Amino acid sequence: MDLDLKPPGPPAGEKVHRQEDLARLQQLREAQVSGNIYGWNAPSFLSWFDENVTKIAERSGLKAAMNGLTERLFNWSRRNSPWPLHLGIMCCAIEMAASADPRWDTQRFGIIYRSSPRQCDILLLNGPISLKLKPSIRRLWEQMPEPKWTIAMGECVISGGPYWDSYAVVEGADRIIPMDIYIPGCPVRPDALIDGFLALQEKIKAQRKGAFFQR
Repeated sequence: MDLDLKPPGPPAGEKVHRQEDLARLQQLREAQVSGNIYGWNAPSFLSWFDENVTKIAERSGLKAAMNGLTERLFNWSRRNSPWPLHLGIMCCAIEMAASADPRWDTQRFGIIYRSSPRQCDILLLNGPISLKLKPSIRRLWEQMPEPKWTIAMGECVISGGPYWDSYAVVEGADRIIPMDIYIPGCPVRPDALIDGFLALQEKIKAQRKGAFFQR
């Protein structure tokens, strides 16, 4: 007696329907990539949505109302939750670490050091930047989301410090990325760093950022 031990397959009709579904799904993906249909992830839909929502908000007065409600809230949340990148270059990094100890307690100002640039809004530079480190600093800056700010901590970041005439050290971090706050010193004390953060908070407070505009 011959036994057929193969598992039973789907009926012929079901197999045909499955092939038709796969072909239809492939057509939808190709149409979405080419822009023939509007999908939630399609660039054409996102641009259309942004343009039309902006028009509706301007004509109905919703833009001014939303800005009035969100401007102060957004500004308050940004200036009271500065998250610097957990980056240590040289000597001033020790003072940066000391500012987070129980004596100075920078967390009472909402300052929390994070190790991922995608979760930070402040790039705190604290040491001499060599030409070898220069592209990495630029890459970290570009990985940070907007809005973002920078703080130059110490003479080495501001002007190169004692290495200003070296062939391998950048003469100021402002040659790589735009700087917002300069804190002179060698090294910078923790209380001076806190004063720099407070100055940055005042700068953020002067900026107007709402739901529909920022300037």
